[in-house]
Amino acid sequence: MQDYILDTKNISYQPAGQFEETRFEKIHNVIFDDSNTASITVAQEIAQLIIAKQLKKETCVLGLATGSSPIKVYEELVRMHHEEGLSFENVITFNLDEYFPMDKDSIHSYYYFMHEHLFNHIDILPENVHIPDGTVESDEAYQYCIDYEMQIKKAGGLDFQLLGIGRTGHIGFNEPGSHLNSGTRSITLDHVTRADAAPSFLGIENVPRKAITMGISTIQKAKRVVLLAWGINKAHVLKETIEGEISSSVPATYLQLHSNTTFILDKEASSELTRVKTPWLVSSCIWTEDLKRKAVVWLSETLKKSVLKLTDKDYNDNGMSGLLVEEGTAYDLNIKMFNKLQHTISGWPGGKPNADDTNRPERSDPAKKRVIIFSPHPDDDVISMGGTFDRLVEQGHEVHIAYQTSGNIAVSDEEALKFAEVNKLLSSKSNSADAIIKSIQTKEKNSIDSIEVRKLKGLIRRSESLAATRYVGLTDENVHFLDLPFYETGTIKKNKLGEQDVDIMCDLIKKVKPHQIYAAGDLADPHGTHRVCLDALFVALEKLKPQKFMNDCWVWLYRGAWHEWETYEIDMAVPMSPDQVLKKRHAIFYHQSQKDGVMFQGDDSREFWVRVEDRNRLTAKKYNDLGLADYAAIEAFKRYHY
Repeated sequence: MQDYILDTKNISYQPAGQFEETRFEKIHNVIFDDSNTASITVAQEIAQLIIAKQLKKETCVLGLATGSSPIKVYEELVRMHHEEGLSFENVITFNLDEYFPMDKDSIHSYYYFMHEHLFNHIDILPENVHIPDGTVESDEAYQYCIDYEMQIKKAGGLDFQLLGIGRTGHIGFNEPGSHLNSGTRSITLDHVTRADAAPSFLGIENVPRKAITMGISTIQKAKRVVLLAWGINKAHVLKETIEGEISSSVPATYLQLHSNTTFILDKEASSELTRVKTPWLVSSCIWTEDLKRKAVVWLSETLKKSVLKLTDKDYNDNGMSGLLVEEGTAYDLNIKMFNKLQHTISGWPGGKPNADDTNRPERSDPAKKRVIIFSPHPDDDVISMGGTFDRLVEQGHEVHIAYQTSGNIAVSDEEALKFAEVNKLLSSKSNSADAIIKSIQTKEKNSIDSIEVRKLKGLIRRSESLAATRYVGLTDENVHFLDLPFYETGTIKKNKLGEQDVDIMCDLIKKVKPHQIYAAGDLADPHGTHRVCLDALFVALEKLKPQKFMNDCWVWLYRGAWHEWETYEIDMAVPMSPDQVLKKRHAIFYHQSQKDGVMFQGDDSREFWVRVEDRNRLTAKKYNDLGLADYAAIEAFKRYHY
């Protein structure tokens, strides 16, 4: 029987042999511009399979995944059910895994997740839904797992298995060390997996240590496997999985042995693949200016030589002979690229007045610009671009800070209780303080905060933000708290971006009529808020594009505490002196509720101010290693063209 994979252009099937893989890749993969388009395409493949089975009067057995990766796939399947009549009456599903122990009614259970995102909205028969039971007794778990395997076998095996991938390389919850022949079983979760789940559970201490998961062998028996991966934080493990050797230390590499597997990636997730990161090592290239800069920076960093010291031999030995054919000599190319990199550096982020701006990242006119800095949470502004923020204010620009969300969920109960108790001491007759204290003290584990508690936590973040912006020299009237509605759920899971969110963004932009907008460009934010806030800006920009003032508005994207732009991606590098680094640190310190035990730490134990200082120093070092000036620290920005 012919194995089939997706034709991503026509959304139909083509024989696998029509796709040419590079010599580095051992698993077929398709790269999409964005995860939404990719998810819709995968949903269409699933729908086609269901319909094909219906025509044959056969059941369709689906293996399903949870997590953020498949959410849009499920949304599209639900849409197709309601708008196109796609029926799931012939579908039998088996979910990959479940935390153990875990009550079905918990908002953290995969039982809850699947019903919330799919099963409650389609016509699947309840008896056809199978999700590992997180409430089974420990001494019965072994037999339960055997029975789960037998149920899959009795259904005829998996026709289609949908997967995500963890940063440990796990599929399902098959953590490093899992064997190729492993079946459904209970397993102990890796620390990295628990750290990644920590935001949803409001702390790693609340994340279960065990899970029930389908085994590698179970997954391998599926007739078709599709793995979804979005975001830059998955890029390294995907390179290992697709290009590395098969190893139990990266369980997803076992999929190299599967004859009908496709990885569906967005651009960020594919960024470490050889054909994406260093395409000149794969085949001849069309040498765009961006690719030239990328190649020269890569060569300099790889050989640990400054740009101006690279030789013809260096280029020829590293697959870039074609580049030299276009550019002439290494000497000419080096000077050209050195100047391009040099011109990204500017101590005048708002443009230098009365100066030749031909080779500067920003315009000199108007000399005094109106600026909006969009900050997803009430501390991203000073964490990510505190030095640039300070420079813009110092150089006399009209700066506005817009905090897009309240950030209330990131305030711990202990911090809120402290403020409520102080409020009670100041006003002993305060009934609201009593209610808040009682609500916090009687709160059940992992339950949602009351509206009063969320309001207090939001006010804590707000007062910290005002303290930090005053320290930098901004007046309170230029600080805007947008409190976008999508965020206000009281849980990690947010609502979809809505029209009201976009309208709030548009209203502020129309009011200020900015020459510059700064926004968080983190497309792989661990808890999603940065991505939604960025999408809100993108939609607002598209909506406002016809407005005349938008012709003079430039958009600069910064990165958060988690990642930095690659050196070749940077369009503006703002250097900081040691004094400015210290001032930025003090501005961050005003956000006391986010210091000493921040709730969304991830698997990096450093506090945010330490992370960002290390990152800014590293960016400066990278510039210096390329042969450019030696600065204490650099904040980096990429221009977004809308």
